[in-house]
Amino acid sequence: MRNRRFQLHYHIMMFPGIVVLSIFSIIPVLGGVIAFQDFNPGRGFFHSEWVGLDNFRYLLELRDSRTIFFNTIFIAVMKMIAHLVVPLIFALMLHELVFSRLKRWIQTIIYLPHFLSWVILSGIVAQLLSSEGPVNQLVEALGGQSIMFLGDNRWFPYVIVASDSWKEFGFETIIYLAALTGINPDLYEAAEVDGASRWRKLYHVTLPGIVTTVVLLATLSLGNILNAGFDQIFNLYNPLVYESGDIIDTYVYRVGLLNIQYGLGTAVGLMKSVVSFVLIVISYWMASRFANYRIF
Repeated sequence: MRNRRFQLHYHIMMFPGIVVLSIFSIIPVLGGVIAFQDFNPGRGFFHSEWVGLDNFRYLLELRDSRTIFFNTIFIAVMKMIAHLVVPLIFALMLHELVFSRLKRWIQTIIYLPHFLSWVILSGIVAQLLSSEGPVNQLVEALGGQSIMFLGDNRWFPYVIVASDSWKEFGFETIIYLAALTGINPDLYEAAEVDGASRWRKLYHVTLPGIVTTVVLLATLSLGNILNAGFDQIFNLYNPLVYESGDIIDTYVYRVGLLNIQYGLGTAVGLMKSVVSFVLIVISYWMASRFANYRIF
């Protein structure tokens, strides 16, 4: 009883967060029942016609469903690879810098895009990749032809991956830099005494020292394999690139809200949530198994 009174202020501090979590994350789960109904907003949950699994059957029969699932997985996997490789390479390069003041300036500059929303960054990307933008001017100066980066299905997925990596790699670089600072300096001194070159020290000391962090981030990213980035794609795509850029979240928005097919839109979202939950469970098991990472 005494311990409960001692911890009362902690519970009071948690209460506003629990209320917000309940309103925006727990209570909306009950809306998943729409996936099994021919939902009519005028009738509500209790009076709309129950159709069982018809929305899911219709979803699997749609030709668009195969496209959006492929686009989602393809873009998400490409992002996962970019989020692992680009920050790791950049962190290793920064780690080798001798001038600490220059290192801090570079860290600050590459970290800034992380704080900008895609509403702002999409305008910057659109200007950079427009037909008269600096990227196409460089292409034409090198003898090439102007490219419609945001209107060509061949280019659009890679623009999404590259722009997302540009926005987030500064934040992820800091994680790797933190892991690099945890490596014992005596190991570098011992390797130098043994005559190891800079590449040998990188291969035998640096990479083994951060391999646990790399494995941890790789396994945890599996839970986001169906999250290809609604905010980014919604602000950058257009009907010309639906074939290669339409993902589950944007499809749910168009079908569920714009086309007023609430049952079908909810069915797509519910299927994504179930698959994502399974992947999150698997990823945390893998993180516990291979990186000794546990939350509980």
